[in-house]
Amino acid sequence: MPSYHPDLQTFLIPLAEREMTLRNALAQLDAIGNNASEVPWIVQMMENPGFSFPPFSMFKGRVSLFQHDCIHLLLGRGTTLIDEAFTIGFTMGSSHAMSTTASKLFGYVAGHWYPKAYRFPQHAHKVYADAVHLGMISQCLLLEELDYRPYLDCPLGELREELGIEVKLLESYYQIEARRNPKIEASQRLCA
Repeated sequence: MPSYHPDLQTFLIPLAEREMTLRNALAQLDAIGNNASEVPWIVQMMENPGFSFPPFSMFKGRVSLFQHDCIHLLLGRGTTLIDEAFTIGFTMGSSHAMSTTASKLFGYVAGHWYPKAYRFPQHAHKVYADAVHLGMISQCLLLEELDYRPYLDCPLGELREELGIEVKLLESYYQIEARRNPKIEASQRLCA
């Protein structure tokens, strides 16, 4: 059983942070994050592009752990389960190829079959579904297809602009999420 750094519950580089480079943000996340070998097999099968064969190929927006961490930082999300739900949902939606059936099935598996440390809690299901829709309407580049390594020394604000990540869209949604989840600290801090 992997051990989890307690700072994973409070880690956040907010959307308002524009000057920090992707490399520096990743270094902060890497200092507390778990490595790929600690990710349970069911999570890998559902989310890792290495398992893109039927039936798992129905889940679009699958990315490596490195890509996933970069997307967390670009979306201004932390590492709590509600942040995971948003990051995964937005990435899947931004593929513009995720079917409603596949989206619902993924949400069910993540909410019922994932090990407890990775399982979407009840309040995260709406956030996940909203994130899939936001990703679908976003005009950003296909996040799962990007090689983020050439962008490591780019400031987060510039990188968001270059990739077409609509900060105003995310800020608006984060305000809605905070209103819907007044007792969830991870949602409240998005607007701080």
